[in-house]
Amino acid sequence: MLPFTYAVRNLLRDPARLLQTVGGSALVVLLLIAAVAFNNGMDGVLTASGSPRNVIIVGKGSEESIERSEVPLASESAVATSVRGLSEQLGQVAVAGEIVYQAPLTTSSGKKTQAFFRGVLPPSLLVRPELQVLSGHFPGPGEIMVGRLSAKALGVPPSDLAEGQILNFEDQDFIISGTFTAPGTVMESELWLDRNDLATLTQRESLSAVLVRTDGASIEDLEVFALQRNDLELSAIREDRYYEKLAQFYGPIKVMTWLTAGLVAAGAIFGGLNTLYAAFASRIREMATLQAIGYNRKALLVSLLQESLLASLTGTLVAFLVAVFLLEGRTVSLSVGTFVLALSPTVILVGLVAGVLLGTVGTLPPAFRTLAPSLPKALRSQ
Repeated sequence: MLPFTYAVRNLLRDPARLLQTVGGSALVVLLLIAAVAFNNGMDGVLTASGSPRNVIIVGKGSEESIERSEVPLASESAVATSVRGLSEQLGQVAVAGEIVYQAPLTTSSGKKTQAFFRGVLPPSLLVRPELQVLSGHFPGPGEIMVGRLSAKALGVPPSDLAEGQILNFEDQDFIISGTFTAPGTVMESELWLDRNDLATLTQRESLSAVLVRTDGASIEDLEVFALQRNDLELSAIREDRYYEKLAQFYGPIKVMTWLTAGLVAAGAIFGGLNTLYAAFASRIREMATLQAIGYNRKALLVSLLQESLLASLTGTLVAFLVAVFLLEGRTVSLSVGTFVLALSPTVILVGLVAGVLLGTVGTLPPAFRTLAPSLPKALRSQ
């Protein structure tokens, strides 16, 4: 076998080719890392937002969109008193009627932006045990509690959503009462206010949905309740299933992410192949000379693979360094919510596998072509 130092010296022999190979590998790996991190982040926030223990009661025909749903106010108390096996804490049944609404607001600095509001009452905390108030308190009349990622979702400075600041919504001022977190869920980009305030401002006499947390009850119990109460025109769906359907709705965005990354990566790969073909073609006589002094073609192929792997893995390292500074911790806002890009073990593994494949599979065609000519013909090549 050829010594490993031979491959290292060959890499440094042509700095321009080395730079092009490293840059192309870094671009391909970085695009794949970004695509995987984006899709994992979107899937993660939708998966974490739904609990198999929670059931959403919505208006019939609105199973795929709470925003379009209308549920009579009487449904909240009807569920609490008619269905057995619901979760309870200190005698309070975990049933929470909520109103969701999307509308513009104006911050204290005068910036206008579109926000997602959720009208809630204290029972909403019973159906969402993962929610924690980081500072301040639950919103009362004339107050709004903001999610941890709401500033980034709204595109405003964090100071505009600090406790005590004023937000103007529907020509009425609200004081920010505090900040809450619900790790990894869509709620972290929402604004919560008193349900009665939101109902008054939107002139709404119905709820968007009733969220129920089960204990001994099952989804079938809630479905039977919905069927029996024809007067209310309700439909029951498990919360995790609701967000699964929502994830399917955003499937085309994920496909476009992969398609865009794939097209750019394909261009970089073909450019890299052309570079390798040109570089290896100029070394046919060199490879033939090494064969003449006793090295077989297998040893030469391994040496060429070593060169390519060194370059592609260097590009992979560069891609990870760029990703740490440009992608790690960056928030992405969609209409479904806001999520954080993270270099998870899955993302890192995909990047490493991509770097190895670029250095091996991408090298084999030009390497085989370089080693294909017979020894006499190769020694006479220019």
